[in-house]
Amino acid sequence: MDLAIIGLGRMGANMARRLLRDGHRVVVHNRSRGPIEELEREGAVGAYSVASVVDKLAPPRVIWMMIPAGDPVDEMIKDLLPLLSPGDVLIDGGNSYWKDSVRRAATVKEHNIHYLDVGTSGGIWGLEVGYCLMIGGEEAAFRMVEPAFKSLAPEQGYRLLGPNGAGHFAKMIHNGIEYGMLQAYAEGFEILESSPYDYNLAELAALWNRGSVIRSWLLELAERAFTADPRLASIRGYVEDSGEGRWTVFQAIEQDVPAPVLTLSLMARFRSRQPDSFAAKVVAALRHQFGGHAVQRESGTPE
Repeated sequence: MDLAIIGLGRMGANMARRLLRDGHRVVVHNRSRGPIEELEREGAVGAYSVASVVDKLAPPRVIWMMIPAGDPVDEMIKDLLPLLSPGDVLIDGGNSYWKDSVRRAATVKEHNIHYLDVGTSGGIWGLEVGYCLMIGGEEAAFRMVEPAFKSLAPEQGYRLLGPNGAGHFAKMIHNGIEYGMLQAYAEGFEILESSPYDYNLAELAALWNRGSVIRSWLLELAERAFTADPRLASIRGYVEDSGEGRWTVFQAIEQDVPAPVLTLSLMARFRSRQPDSFAAKVVAALRHQFGGHAVQRESGTPE
């Protein structure tokens, strides 16, 4: 099919490549020229402005946005709407908040344009193994784009989950679960690393992936990481969050659903960003006050 990818970052560029390899005609656009020129050499049709993206597609147009969530998506839709025609399809494949997707779908529907929110999982491995696609929107638009979904996803790796918002809602919860899984593995490996035994953590991760109940792709990646750097000495323990973990926790509160594991995994990420926690200082100071427990002094601080 004919479609455009706007946003050629780590995922968008590889999605364009996977589509090209399956015989689709792909128009590509990015804020900087470099990624466009690179994909042109690989067979894509370069577009150096938003207007050019629209001009290079025949109606009904399919334009897939892979750009940062929030204002950038709203700005791109604002730029595209005057250029599009009734029956065109806009897709947001980024990590947008699901309520924003519901709002945006209603806005573009006023112009008789279809909107699909697609939660996209697969990261930098998607080019090789495919992307898991969680899709929200109208079935008519879904069917129009289905040839691209089939090319991007592994077998049975895409699904229309419901009306607009359903795709990004599912991706939000997916990422919230991911936070909890990552934290569980992290805590387990930290106990192993500080234990009396000199474990080879790469070998142990490989072993656990042979038939154990905690086997997973994340353990495969852990094996790779520990093989490259057995004690992760080159990595600072600072962990960002993309926002979806926060949204998951907010949603749990809104729905009165207990989610202690997911919530605490988010809190652990916040703690990772503090070189020294003031809260921990307060606990140490109070233990010293009520029980005379020893405290460790900062260097240069008098006893």
